[in-house]
Amino acid sequence: MKNKQKQELKARSIQELGKLIKDSEVLIFKLRLEKSQNKLKNLKSIFFERKKIALMLTTINDKAKLEKIDQKEKPKIKGKRSTKTK
Repeated sequence: MKNKQKQELKARSIQELGKLIKDSEVLIFKLRLEKSQNKLKNLKSIFFERKKIALMLTTINDKAKLEKIDQKEKPKIKGKRSTKTK
């Protein structure tokens, strides 16, 4: 997969990536079926599709981790705190 394609995947949202993963899984199923029927000419296509799914899952996990970090960095204000000491 070329760098340009990787950047395009990273620019997508988590929901879009989820839909792409489902589509790729269906495609892999069809490719395996064709392979078993000796109709598939390029056997590497299954490998490349699996690699693409792995990249999408990695991107989803990275985005989820970044969202958790962003939530932790936000200050939590529960109420006013006085600066007066006793």
